[in-house]
Amino acid sequence: MEARWQQASSSLLAWYRRCGRALPWRTSPDPYAVLVSEFMLQQTRVDTVIPYFHRFLQRFPTLESLAAAPLEDVLAAWEGLGYYRRARHLHAAARAIVDRHGGRVPADPAELRRLPGVGPYTAAALASIIHGRPVPALDGNVIRVMARVLAEPGDVTRAPVRQALARAVEALQAHNHPGDVNQALMELGAVICRPRAPECGSCPLQAACEGWRRGDPERYPSRGARAAAPVEERAAALLVVPGAGVVLRRRPERGLLAGLWELPSVEGRGPGAAERLAALLARAGFGAVPGRVLERRRWVFSHLTWDVELWRFEPAGAGGNAGPAAALAAEGPDAGPPGAAAPHPAPAGQELECVPLDELARRPMPALMRRWLESFASSSINPPDL
Repeated sequence: MEARWQQASSSLLAWYRRCGRALPWRTSPDPYAVLVSEFMLQQTRVDTVIPYFHRFLQRFPTLESLAAAPLEDVLAAWEGLGYYRRARHLHAAARAIVDRHGGRVPADPAELRRLPGVGPYTAAALASIIHGRPVPALDGNVIRVMARVLAEPGDVTRAPVRQALARAVEALQAHNHPGDVNQALMELGAVICRPRAPECGSCPLQAACEGWRRGDPERYPSRGARAAAPVEERAAALLVVPGAGVVLRRRPERGLLAGLWELPSVEGRGPGAAERLAALLARAGFGAVPGRVLERRRWVFSHLTWDVELWRFEPAGAGGNAGPAAALAAEGPDAGPPGAAAPHPAPAGQELECVPLDELARRPMPALMRRWLESFASSSINPPDL
């Protein structure tokens, strides 16, 4: 059995050195670059990550520069890559490494897991790639490869099955550099042992693969039934205040899209949702009336989907101007002096702000909102149809 794994490990590493992609975090394996890449690669394809990786390291070339940066700058540099919680965790992890570890990425997987955003896989990847620790890094690609090699019939989401796969990776690591083995398995799953139509004839693990020997490698891995992600209907408001800017809100510091700027939104769709948007704007001091739906777009997250419709709103009041003073005047003499706080403050996380158009680029926001705003950035009054 040991001879089987030794031969498989040698074949795998020979293939990896010959055929592995020259990814930027591999060609110069700086610990900081590996750290950034592992956070970016969580739930995102390599081809998508590469340009963001280069831009991020240009903006924050060292661990210390990232740790010292304001969070909003980090979110702005991450914009478009999605799953923004990763950016917040990477920023917090960089600060923890600087503050608690003297700027050196820890080698102990248990210590790594104490860093924000570092789970079992990321800890194993960092420990093995940076420090050569013999720790199996089980991402989706590695799980698929090893489930096929073992012809593992069990549900790979279950702990005992994961442990069996991890032991097989450890057997491969016993004969070569653990970090190289982990990366080679990831590469193999990405380019050869794909979910559909694996190229078994080109696979360096073919001789050791029980799934191939049985003639049905695509049967593996086995997973339990996965519940469909719920769909949440939402409506967003596009309100441009002439000569002032566009009304945005900053999302709460915790939860989905934490801390990012977006167009004000509420749950639901249709005229009823538009009325609730108008009430939300009015409570913040922006009198406005709904016009028509400009666009509908489906926005897919890892655990749910938003079905969003974008409503165009028009400023209310004489001359088409809207703002705190106009809204308060419309509410009557008891509303308070111009510029006073709205009598019914917006709920937490719904605080609104009129952001000048020339400041939009500096506000981190989800890619969908950025695309909508860029469609009318050339006009401060009449956005075109999206």
